[in-house]
Amino acid sequence: MKHLFVLLISVLCIVSCTHKSKLSIADTIYINGTIITANDRQPSAEAVATQNGLILAVGDNEKVLELKGQNTKVIDLTGQTLTPGFIDAHSHFAGVGTQSIVANLLPAPDGPVNNIAELQNALIRFRDTSSIVKDYQVVLGFNYDDSQLAEKRHPTRHDLDAVSTELPVVIMHQSGHIGVYNSKALELMGISSETADPPGGVIEREADGKTPNGVLQENAHFMVFFKMIPQFTAEDLIRLYKAGERSYASNGFTTVQDGKSDLSTLKLLPEIAAKEGFDIDIISYADLKVLKDTPILNSDLMSKTYQNRFRIGGVKLTFDGSPQGKTAWFTQPYLIPPAEQNHDYSGYPAFDDEAALALLQLAYKKKWQLLVHTNGDAAIDQLINLVGQINQKTPLSDHRTVMIHGQFTRYDQVAKLQALGIFPALYPMHTFYWGDWHRDSVAGPERAKNISPTGWVKAANMPFTIHSDAPVTFPNSMRLIDSAVNRVTRTGKVLGENHKLSPVEAIKAMTIWAAYQHFEEDIKGSIEPGKQADFVVLDNDPTRISPLKIKDIKVLMTINDDKVIFKRTQ
Repeated sequence: MKHLFVLLISVLCIVSCTHKSKLSIADTIYINGTIITANDRQPSAEAVATQNGLILAVGDNEKVLELKGQNTKVIDLTGQTLTPGFIDAHSHFAGVGTQSIVANLLPAPDGPVNNIAELQNALIRFRDTSSIVKDYQVVLGFNYDDSQLAEKRHPTRHDLDAVSTELPVVIMHQSGHIGVYNSKALELMGISSETADPPGGVIEREADGKTPNGVLQENAHFMVFFKMIPQFTAEDLIRLYKAGERSYASNGFTTVQDGKSDLSTLKLLPEIAAKEGFDIDIISYADLKVLKDTPILNSDLMSKTYQNRFRIGGVKLTFDGSPQGKTAWFTQPYLIPPAEQNHDYSGYPAFDDEAALALLQLAYKKKWQLLVHTNGDAAIDQLINLVGQINQKTPLSDHRTVMIHGQFTRYDQVAKLQALGIFPALYPMHTFYWGDWHRDSVAGPERAKNISPTGWVKAANMPFTIHSDAPVTFPNSMRLIDSAVNRVTRTGKVLGENHKLSPVEAIKAMTIWAAYQHFEEDIKGSIEPGKQADFVVLDNDPTRISPLKIKDIKVLMTINDDKVIFKRTQ
């Protein structure tokens, strides 16, 4: 229904400032603002008028106020900054909800865990106080980071056995690609010295070379982790997802991804959307490796149109692992390999070419938009080569295949991505969280300074996006803009001066370019007539303050379809 108004409003906006009629009276007018539109034809404005959840007019205060009627609500922004609603170009909506109910193992500045003793204490507190442990008899923790632990190592099953030997204890690395399991959890999952490493995964061993030490990498972790997640009640799941939604909305996000959704999530999210409703727009991308051609991917949920703010946008594959976890697939060895690896270790792929090609062909045959997680340059080579093979046989039209993360994209790969129409969704949050680690341990100074090379794709005139990958990090929009603009590490070093974005470019990478990535550029992503009235109100203007203060800007209000979905109270 809403989209029937687009053409009408586009016509009305031409005459709205001179011919006031019943149809052109605004529902809401936002005045006296510093408005960053992300629309190159009209980059800034003072006021915006909305009608029926869509933008009616954009301009100066005087002209836009001509659309005021008897029942129009006028919001005085008092000089505050208004931008389009933020779009998280890659994250895991369901994971953010789960993050809200498990033990927080993040290091500073986001959490309390900076050494293994603090990790154990956090898990013990969770064990003793959490209703999740009481109800489901499992101790869960998310987002430990070995690169930030004082010991500079992963915890082991022995460290977790100190938390409990009777309950299973499972913790997940901040990358999401590695998990640690105590002895009870390994026993329940049937993992022993006789268990072989699965393809695309590693079961780390103790000194005897046989006994699992509790650390599981990649597919070894994925094959058991979700079996350890409790079968939550419907009430708990609703509470979980609503907590995740609040986290996004409080950071200005009006559209988010659930990347790599499993079948239960694909069934549950539309049910909750229909019964409870969501305030933000959620786009799921299904786990293609697991689900392949399952019926739900051929249903009307696979669409560019939302049903109750939910849709399936396509499918996702993972070609390699995590650079901070040292499982990403490189063409050159890691600077300092993991303890159990030799000096020429360069990570490993999730798929061989034959298996990966079959899945890509299925996605393209079905016309499903495809997201492909690639961190290391070898994984990016695999993506380029396989898409190139398919394109040679059957040229692909506007498929908008997305390279997720692209952390270690080489300069020579940029032109190849552009030629194949592969869209770069980059991840400059790493410059802050793991920049020092990448420089000093993962890849060395030269490769590290070019992580998430926004400068190269910008120079090629390619649209691109930036994302939070939450719950790997919190969906902190200001930290995301800060990392893309400043590229400053935890120790205050700049990593890749030539890849810095301007604040406006960073905002575009979270709004209009992110809308394009999702085939939504005609309905959202910029403040212009006919588009959804999705806005964020900030307490300061990121284009006018010192770039180093951007991270301190507060989201005051988040608005989706002209409805306030978050308002800061203090």
